[in-house]
Amino acid sequence: MRAATMPTQPELKPWINEIRAYVPGKSKTDDGRELIKLSANENPLGCSNAALAALKEHGDPELYPDPNSRALARALGNLHEIDPAQIVCGTGSGELLHCAVQAFAGPGDEVLFSKYSFSLYPLIARKVGAAPVFVEDDDFTASVDHILASVTDKTKVVLLDNPNNPGGTAIGRDEVRRLHAGLPSNVLLVLDHAYGEYVEDAMDDGGFELASSAQNVLVTRTFSKAYGLAGLRIGWATGAPNLIDALNRLRGAFNVSAQGQNAAIAAVQDQEFVALSRGVNAAGRKRLAQAIAALGNHGLRAIPSQANFILVLFEGDVTATSALEALDDAGYAVRHMPGQGLPNALRITIGKPEDMENVISTLQTLCGEPA
Repeated sequence: MRAATMPTQPELKPWINEIRAYVPGKSKTDDGRELIKLSANENPLGCSNAALAALKEHGDPELYPDPNSRALARALGNLHEIDPAQIVCGTGSGELLHCAVQAFAGPGDEVLFSKYSFSLYPLIARKVGAAPVFVEDDDFTASVDHILASVTDKTKVVLLDNPNNPGGTAIGRDEVRRLHAGLPSNVLLVLDHAYGEYVEDAMDDGGFELASSAQNVLVTRTFSKAYGLAGLRIGWATGAPNLIDALNRLRGAFNVSAQGQNAAIAAVQDQEFVALSRGVNAAGRKRLAQAIAALGNHGLRAIPSQANFILVLFEGDVTATSALEALDDAGYAVRHMPGQGLPNALRITIGKPEDMENVISTLQTLCGEPA
């Protein structure tokens, strides 16, 4: 009988082997030409001058930062009327999403999310050996009925990006409440508010209120979008003490740099910049949506968005690939999403007004319409 063959190198766990690495939005052409980046949902206004000033302050680089980001938690608590003890900060909201899934799901468990959601979600589930479950949506909007119908005794976490990415759609307070009420109490509901600052007041989903009263609701937010601090990688989460304790057990030690904490505190205290970002985004989003609607006879359709981007579907003779090439030639990088099952769609970040006009005129010319 032959002896078993010994492996010649370390072997990946089978669930890790199934992971496809996250692919960021591109910023260059294939030949290296720089493009104006409308592919990563960054803030075209940059960040607050107050945050920039805080970054330039000389600190003590030989010292570790506050491991609990206490001053930042207090600033966030003051802004959102949340007990700072129920806030945990992380290296972007991505770290905290990873920790939340890791804390409550593992091999043999299931993590549910809407079919068209943040592409990091299936990676997070597989990272801990859980099965990602893609739930049918309703024209890019999360379906509470479909989510609840997909829950099994293996379900441990439901991830809801609200607004979602790549659709930009959101469900309101009543639907979120209905979702939470329909979930078993041992299932964690994570409300991912990466684009929360851009949401119209009427569409607020009441996540903070729910997280303050329920034992199984976590809300995550980020400084990468409306605050314009994507390069510093700062996020935060709030929920019941048991959930915050779980995240604190798993997050990295000293995970938010001293510079990042200082800049984020200054950014929180400059809500005028956030309001400006929100206003510029709303105007640009409306302008692009109207322009796409005017090209509807060519098969273009904009999904109604509450975020800082619009998903444009190409359902006629003009293809997403041809539009991608035309925008590339015009100097713009947008997000093509065949890897998420959307070969006929482009996600376009709302940029500066002049850039949005150039994007619109490029699409108009491509469709044979006067620019």
